[in-house]
This record gives sequence, C-alpha cells and structure tokens, in this order.
Amino acid sequence: MGYSGLPETSKRVRELHARMTLDEKLAQLVGYWVDQGPDIVAPMQGEMASSNRYADATEHGLGHLTRVYGTRPVEPIERAAWLWAEQRRLREETRLGIPALVHEECLTGLAAWQAATFPTPLAWGAAFDPELVEEMGQLIGQSMRTLGIHQGLAPVLDVIRDPRWGRVDECIAEDPYVVGTIATAYVRGLQSEGVHATLKHFVGYSASQSGRNHAPVHAGPREIADILLPPFEMAVLDGGVRSVMNSYAEIDGIPIAADDTYLTDVLRGQWGFDGVVVSDYFSVAFLQVMHAVAVDLGHAAELALQAGIDVELPTGDAFLEPLAERVRTGQTDIAIVDRAVLRLLAQKEELGLLDETFDSPPESIDLDSPAHRDVARRIAEESVVLLTNDGTLPLRHGTDGPARIAVLGPNANSAEALMGCYSFVNHVLAHHPEVPLGLEIPSLAEALRSELPAADISVLRGCDVDGDDTSGIDEAVKAAGDAELAIVVAGDRAGLFGRGTVGEGNDVESLELPGVQRELIERVVATGTPVVLVLLTGRPYAIDWAIEGPSAPRAVVQAFFPGEEGAGAIAGVLSGRVVPSGRLPVTLPRSAGAQPYSYLHPILGGPSEITSASSAPVLPFGHGLSYTSFEHSELTVDAPEVEAGGTFTARVRVQNTGDVEGADVVQLYARDVQGSVTRPVAQLLGYARVPLAPGEAVSVEFQVPTSRLAFSDRKMQRIVEPGSVELWVGPSCDTRETECGVEITGTSAAVTPASERYVRVEVTQLSLVETAS
Repeated sequence: MGYSGLPETSKRVRELHARMTLDEKLAQLVGYWVDQGPDIVAPMQGEMASSNRYADATEHGLGHLTRVYGTRPVEPIERAAWLWAEQRRLREETRLGIPALVHEECLTGLAAWQAATFPTPLAWGAAFDPELVEEMGQLIGQSMRTLGIHQGLAPVLDVIRDPRWGRVDECIAEDPYVVGTIATAYVRGLQSEGVHATLKHFVGYSASQSGRNHAPVHAGPREIADILLPPFEMAVLDGGVRSVMNSYAEIDGIPIAADDTYLTDVLRGQWGFDGVVVSDYFSVAFLQVMHAVAVDLGHAAELALQAGIDVELPTGDAFLEPLAERVRTGQTDIAIVDRAVLRLLAQKEELGLLDETFDSPPESIDLDSPAHRDVARRIAEESVVLLTNDGTLPLRHGTDGPARIAVLGPNANSAEALMGCYSFVNHVLAHHPEVPLGLEIPSLAEALRSELPAADISVLRGCDVDGDDTSGIDEAVKAAGDAELAIVVAGDRAGLFGRGTVGEGNDVESLELPGVQRELIERVVATGTPVVLVLLTGRPYAIDWAIEGPSAPRAVVQAFFPGEEGAGAIAGVLSGRVVPSGRLPVTLPRSAGAQPYSYLHPILGGPSEITSASSAPVLPFGHGLSYTSFEHSELTVDAPEVEAGGTFTARVRVQNTGDVEGADVVQLYARDVQGSVTRPVAQLLGYARVPLAPGEAVSVEFQVPTSRLAFSDRKMQRIVEPGSVELWVGPSCDTRETECGVEITGTSAAVTPASERYVRVEVTQLSLVETAS
C-alpha cells in the first residue's frame, strides 16, 4: 500500500488525482453507451442505461466509451474518425483533459462490422493448441489498437459444468487446466499489442443452478478453489492480465459483485493482481434489482466498490448521481472511490492514454486480412472432431467420391450457423437484417460445391433449427433416397436471450437436438443411403442414438461454431484434404438428467451398480478420431519417486501407424489413488499437439510439477499430498493405452501462488526418426 493508504501509483497519477473534484472522480469510474435506441444488444439495456445526454455525461470527463464499434453496424474508418475527434474534444474541452478508455467485445474476434470472425472458444478447446490461440489474440489486438480500442472483454474462463447453460459456446472446456492454458495464451496474444484483456466471469458463473443464466450457484468452497478458480489464477500469474470482470452469480447467497472475498482477498491479496476490475454490464444495479441486497442504487455502488469493483459498465446508473449523493451526505467513505479512481488512472497511464494526442486517425484498415483468414482457417481445421466413422469418410478414397450428394438440414446453407453468440453477425446484425454480413462467409453447402466440383450436389433445408414444422422433411428424404450420399447438417443457431437455441440467455431443459432435427436425421438414415451427420453447435448434445444403434449415421462430425473459415474446414475434413485432429473439450452427455457431469468426478460421481440412473457419457473427454492411427507406448517416468513439491518427467513414445500424415493430441492423465479428500478418477496433467508423418515416431516428454496434483485439503489449504499416483496416456480420459506410476514422497507440501507461476506442464518432442516396418 502506498499513497494515503491507497494503491501504489506514479507521481503523475497521484497529482492528477489530487486535482479532481468528486464529479470528476466519479466520471472516471463509469462508461457511456453512445449508441442507444430500440435495437437492444444487452439485457435490460433500455431500463438501466443512463438517460443523460452524451454532452452532459462527459462534462466532467469519462472513464469508458462503451462499444463504439460493436453496438450497431458502422463503417470502421468513419467511426474511427469520429472517435479520434471525440477523444480530442475530451482532451481539449474538459478541465483535466483525460481521454476515455474504449472497450469492445472480442471473444470470437473484434465484434465490429467487417471484422474477422474466428471460431468460438469451445472450438479453441477442441483444437488443444494454445500457441495458435495466442496468434489469434495478437491479430485481434492489432485490429483493436489500430481502431483506438484499449480493452477487450475476453476471454471467458468459466469451466463448463453443465451443457444446458446457454453460454457454453463462450467457454473453452470442462477441464480447468485446458481452460487456463488456452485462455492465458489468448491474454498474452491480445496484450502483446497494447490492448488489455479482461477475464470473464470471475467467478462461479458456469456452475449456475440447473444450467440457468443468472441463477444461484451452490458450489462448495473446494469446487470453487480446485476447479473454478485455477484458470483465473493462471491468467493472472502466468498471463499478467490487466483487467477482470465480475460474475453475475451469487454463491451461497452472496453476489460476487458485492463479495470482497473473491474480488479483493483472493484476486488482489493472494494473487497480487494490481489491475482494474470492471463490472459485468448492469451488475452493480443488479445488486438492488435482481439480488435485493442493496436498498437503492447508491447503496449498490457502495457495496460494489467495497468488494473491489472499480468501474461500472456499461453506464453510470449507480456510480454517478446515486453514489455522489451518498458521498456528499457522508454515508459512503470517499476512500473507496479514491482507490478505484487511482487504479483507473493508472490503467490509462499504462495504456498511453494520458499522452495520446489523437492527431491521426487511421485512413484504412483491413479487419479481415489474409493473416486473419489463415489463422481462422487453421483453428477451424484443428477443431473439427470426428466422433464416429465406419470408413465412409473421407469421401475421396483414391477416387472423386460420390457423384450425387444430398446436402440437407437447417444449417446446410447458413453462414450464421458457423458463428457463435458473440460474433458480430449473431450479436448485432440480427437486429439489422437489411445490412450485409460485411464478410465473405460461405455456407457448408457452398464450400462442399467448391471442395467436390465433380459431384452433383442438391441442397434442401428439411426443417428449421427450432420449431415443430415437419413439412419439408418428405422432400429432403426423397432427395436422400435419390443420392449416393446424404450429408445432414444440423445443430444450433446462436443468439441472445431467446433469439436462438444457444447463447447468452438461451438455456435448455433438454439436451435433445432442437426442434424436429432428430426426426429429419432418422428418416434420412432410414432411406438406406449412406449418411454423414455434421453438427454445428454451441454445446454438446445427447446424441447416443446417432453414435450407436439403428438410427446411427455412417459418420458423425462435430464442429463448435468454427467461424468464417469453418465451412471450408469441415468440407476439407469430409473430403479428406484435412485430416481431422480435434478432440472433445467437453464430455458428450447421455442425457440432460445426468447433468451436471464432469470427467473430473470422484468414484461416487460415476456409473455404479447401486443406482439405476447412469451418468456414463456417450463419448468421453478427449475423444476424437482421425484418418490415420496413433500408437502410444512405453510410458515411463524419470524416477519412481518424487518429493511432494518437486517435478517429475514422464516420457511416452507416440507413432503414426497409419498411411497419411496427421496430428495427435497426446494426453497425459493421472489418478491420485488415495487422498485425504476424495479425488477424481482421472485428471489431465498435460497435453501436446504432435504432427507426425506416416510411420514417424517421437518421444514426448512432460515436465510435470507435482503442483498439478495439488488440491484443497480438509482445512482448505492447497497442498501436494504424498501417495501413489497412476499415470496413463491414451486417446481419451477413459482409455489407458500405456501406463505407469509414480510415488510422491515426503510430507505434504503447501502450494502458494508464487509456485503456481510454474504450474504449466512443459512439453518437449524428441524425434526418434523411425518409420513403420
């Protein structure tokens, strides 16, 4: 602690702060949403947004400008010219001359018209490629910084706990280590370009009751500490993230927006975070409106500031007049306001805003350049998961493939079906149907025509994504009967608050495919024509009937909203031009009734003979097929024993035993055989994406800190406990293809945030230069 018991800041920031009036201080702690009107893109925007005119709202300065590019379709260069002029006005016409910080959504790319749309985070998880995600983050950051944007509201680090939750498509995986490593890579990429990333949603949001948005969370302290917090900890300690956003959730009756246990004690006290905490949109006001823990907006503002929220977004509903009244009447201590103002000013100084002159707005920009397209394509290709295949795929078996193909289903000819909820197309353009997409995004049907030019391809919708209209199914079934192959493209349509089947506010009670899509698929399969099912979804569905049994297609391909290059990626997988290498980042569930479920379950969380309700998944975490085959063998450790708190090396031999080049996702799992608290039956320790030529073999080394096996003991202290650990490598969490063990010795070792800086498993590939005999 430094200046007047407040955060450590520069002399310049302290002097600037000392000159500020109360009104100027509060103005720095809020955003202003310039584009307001009937086209709602956020919940309760019309009810909660401040009605002040923009000129009045900026009289004393302004902390944030809210989504100046991402609220409605605006031409980026024209908007940049406006923004530069507005920033000059704030410099020249307000007393202190402090420019505004500009924030935007950037989860699947910058959420602006004409900007590249990358695959959703669930697809990042399926690709298991943090380095490629870092490249993506860097490209997004370049676009944002060029347009004068300083803060991105991404990534999402919520660990998937229940696929019924509508925001699963924004999440990376159900494994906290996968979430942490990939999200941290995104943070590094974005922040390398001078744009601050914002971790969402801290903490517990994805563990909501019944998978319902804004529902209470009943997670115990150990689940929070060992599952939900670690990804955030990794992004803070390893990624150096500069901003965090609170969760809407309430945990055991206490809203996170008013809980200093997490926003101050854990985030700042334990982890040493020294950046800025921003509120999720309207969450300060929600303390009164939805949680009823505040008597009015001024009280809500005080609770949020005390907890550790520094900035109210998207507007100043609580932090302006209501808070000013409480400070002036002595009800609220000005010290908590000063603390937040100093943090915000320090952030602006760090971003260079206090020295920016805004003389030269960009005259041209390509927000969807060949570099954007290349990364979007590579992530999409790596993320496609081949769930089942009887040999029907790839379509080109040394020939040109089938001559007559029926491409059917509600997502066959839809570009929107390739993109997630927070894509600009589905988030904003859904309100502006008259506006073109602003991007070249072919549908899967169009991509298949390009991929298979010799084939006669007919395209029929069959049915809608949602609804009960079956009138188009007969025609689709007839087309399938006349074809040599039927490709049914089914799944979701992402949207907001009831305007889709998945996305924010689109939670479900059933995990059956929406609408009458199952009927379409089963009737097409019944024709006897070979069927390939392609799923474009934002969550895993209960499709046991499509994996096994008489209604099962010949092959099932899963894509999690693969973005602007997704259609070409899927078409390439179907043809064989792309060898599939995606793996399931989330368990494929058997039913909604088995939820919530995680592969990280203890013995009692799995199937057993003492209950008639099975939780056994249809396909396990980590599953994914290829057009080649991989063999994992000779798993060893460098020593049979390792002291608690130390590091051991696991080495496995991996060989491509097929006849085409492919990439394997090598997965090292562990089981702590016996613990002082129950432990999961399987835990991913580390992973590596390994490309291999036919016959090629390599040795893959995992340098594993024993802190990867740490957990919260009965006193809620994070420790590494001595005992036996089983290790294995296989094609998923459920298959032990090669295994060994290691004994952790000594006494229990405490794991501190400082040691967590080194929690990431380091992977080395050592070529054996072998070929298959």
